[in-house]
This record gives sequence, C-alpha cells and structure tokens, in this order.
Amino acid sequence: MAAANVAVASTRRAALNVHRTIPLIRAARNSLPPNASVGYVPTMGALHDGHLSLVKEARAKNDVVFASIFVNPTQFRPGEDLDKYPRQFEQDSNLLADLGVDHLFAPDNDIMYGPNHVTFVDPTVSQKCDFYYILPYSNACILLK
Repeated sequence: MAAANVAVASTRRAALNVHRTIPLIRAARNSLPPNASVGYVPTMGALHDGHLSLVKEARAKNDVVFASIFVNPTQFRPGEDLDKYPRQFEQDSNLLADLGVDHLFAPDNDIMYGPNHVTFVDPTVSQKCDFYYILPYSNACILLK
C-alpha cells in the first residue's frame, strides 16, 4: 500500500500518548470519564487515505480517539511478505497526531503473542471445533486451545 501523500490539516490537541503494553493502554482507557465517547481505529500502519478518513470520522464523533499500529503476523499466510510489509512508525504516528488521535497502542509481537498466548484463529476449523465463535463477515473461528 502506498503511504498517505495527502496534506493533513492539523487538529492536534496535545501530544500523542503512545502505549506499548496492554496494561498501559487499559490504564489510559480506564482513566477516562465513564461517559466519554471513544473512537478506535485499528491499523497495521502504512496509513493510507482510507485509514485517515476513519480517523477523521472518529475525531469528529468522539471525545477521545484511540488508534493502533500493529503489523499482525497472523494476517499473513506462509509465503506472503510479512517481512516486506512497510513499517513507518514515525510517519504514521505523526499523521495520527496531526489528525487529533489522543492515544496510540503500538505493541510488538511479544506483547500480543507472549508465552501464555492461548487464543488462535484458524479459518479451517469452523467445521471441526465443538466450541468456537464465527467472526462476523468471515469464515474464521476462534478456537481456544
């Protein structure tokens, strides 16, 4: 995907808070007033106009905006170019900050898939597993191993 090459009118409100761990992002969410509306835009980075339009919409409709950048290895099949997927964290985080994102969750693989990781998505097991949840708009299921 091409990087967003658009001029962005800044709606930056304050410094972008970057959270690298799950406890830190939870603490950020839990620190908000209970009645605060929250918009969330998940991404794998390499932001393009579609991402930016979602961020703008979230900013326009919510008190607080969270986004994430996580290149999820489980979204790549064997032989696909996970290692070649563009990683441009500084550029992407600057774009998000300029559009008024308040909090950015940017974990690494060890945080998301640590040694105690027990949830897996396998699109081939929906007919095989007794206990599963079919993901909306997908043939995948979540199987707890």
